[in-house]
Amino acid sequence: MLDIQHVDKSFGQEGPPVLDDFSLAVAEGEFVSLIGPSGCGKTTLLRIVAGLLTATSGTVAVAGVPSLGPSRDKAVVFQHFNLFPWRTALANAAYGLEIQGMSRAEREERAMQWLVKLGLERYAHHYPGEISGGMRQRVGIARALVIEPKLLLMDEPFGALDALTREHLQGELQRIAESTSLTILFVTHSIDEAVYLSDRVIVMGTHPGRIIREFQVDLRRPRYDYNFRAEPQYAAIRGEIWSLLERELAITPDEPLVDATAGGVDTRS
Repeated sequence: MLDIQHVDKSFGQEGPPVLDDFSLAVAEGEFVSLIGPSGCGKTTLLRIVAGLLTATSGTVAVAGVPSLGPSRDKAVVFQHFNLFPWRTALANAAYGLEIQGMSRAEREERAMQWLVKLGLERYAHHYPGEISGGMRQRVGIARALVIEPKLLLMDEPFGALDALTREHLQGELQRIAESTSLTILFVTHSIDEAVYLSDRVIVMGTHPGRIIREFQVDLRRPRYDYNFRAEPQYAAIRGEIWSLLERELAITPDEPLVDATAGGVDTRS
């Protein structure tokens, strides 16, 4: 579904490389997470895949078609909600369909279906300022999913939320992934979140951004039905990813490292 080949990215003619020879293939229906220190190019890569940035060199294809700009095959959910404050939750969720020229009745029907799936039907006619941060992010997810993309790109979508809301929405996202054939590329700073959600975790290094290792996560699904953190494989993967990130952060010691279990900042020396 997604084929990234030898992507390089620099900003400016003499700027240092942000990404260096990055190649990754993601199968249809696969959930892949990117994790790495701040500045390793995760968001830059996501924007290149989305067609919001142009690679300096290399190619990106989605479903076999070169990804040269935004398209209906791709949808992006950002960390910040980016909702229109003057539109209701329903109107925000339906926005992509409105841009496509769909009739009001049809787009509102389809948008409402996703709001119902995400538990927001009671708040469909509320404005963003009248609902919580977690609800606003669910509206953003509904807006992305209502256009029925083949590839969902998520840039730390739960990073600004409190721990309980974050864990709840992780479970919701896993249910959505299980019930659709969506392919998901997910950026996170949380090892726990990456292992919980993903089929594969890609660990990135910095200066320049590159893949240093990938992990296959074979923990049984659905993972919200049992204590996956008690599984030996979880502890093994978490420990190996943590060690890799600590080594990368030794290059940039001022960068915070997200704790694998609590989602907080590690302050150990």
